[in-house]
Amino acid sequence: MLHLRLITPAGQTDNVCRLVRETVGTTHLVVLPGAARDPVGDVVMCDVAREAGNDLLSGLQRLGLETSGSIAVENIELSLSERADRAEAETPGESADAVVWEHLTEETHEESTLSVTYLSFMTLATMIAACGVVLDNAILIVGAMAVGPEFGPLVGVSTAVVRRRPQLALRSVIALLVGFAVAMAVTVGFSLLMDAFGLFTEAQLEGERPQTGFVYAPDWLSFVVAVLAGTAGTLSLTSAKSGALVGVAISVTTIPAAANAAVALSYGDAGQTWGSTQQLLLNLLGITLAGVLTLLTQKLFWGRPLKPLRRFSGSGS
Repeated sequence: MLHLRLITPAGQTDNVCRLVRETVGTTHLVVLPGAARDPVGDVVMCDVAREAGNDLLSGLQRLGLETSGSIAVENIELSLSERADRAEAETPGESADAVVWEHLTEETHEESTLSVTYLSFMTLATMIAACGVVLDNAILIVGAMAVGPEFGPLVGVSTAVVRRRPQLALRSVIALLVGFAVAMAVTVGFSLLMDAFGLFTEAQLEGERPQTGFVYAPDWLSFVVAVLAGTAGTLSLTSAKSGALVGVAISVTTIPAAANAAVALSYGDAGQTWGSTQQLLLNLLGITLAGVLTLLTQKLFWGRPLKPLRRFSGSGS
């Protein structure tokens, strides 16, 4: 279930309440006349089944409430209510399949913000991966994959394409380009420093690396894994099953490939630098393509509007 807290101008409250009543899957309607101070208006609260969330939000936006008032949405982790159970039961579809598009857009917008924290995680993940590729340590590689925050901007690009949001696309692409550029540049310096202390050697990079040699040897299997991981990651975001994201993060080789390219560049190894760059680009392409196709499929099959169902009579608040 989703919980909506709305601030409505007094003249719109009746229309908002009517929309809530007529939308299938809604319950627990509460109206607090004159409770809002900034902006001035009434406070309207209700719960709605996740499957019906898009219909209700679209209707509220058509009423101009996002401009004249406010729309706030929260996930309800626990609801002990027979009314809520009935509201979910009468709503077609399953909550796990429902995509709340505005929530997805907002979430990817936040994940695609180019911030100090984002750059720090990108850089730290790449440096950890650099240690992993030089030491041929798969555990460090997995750890670096889990730390890397690059999946957010990648889903941001996919969401922007499907929802036709050029500003979100630009924001996500900038976060990706700047994030990888900064992380790789710092990792080059880190590699040179580690070499100066005798902790990294060119022989380690060039030697047999059965655990991590794949990061500079791209093939079609790498692309297939990226597509599968991108699909799983997108589904985990749209269905609010974020626990699957950890598995997605350790399935793709974006961060390890960037790290290997940086270390190879510090030693002047053009072959590994180019191979790692290809691996990086192949994974970025696969994840983005999978995200776009997954969201388009969800929009086609699970994003159809529900038929309104009037469950109450009257139009007053």
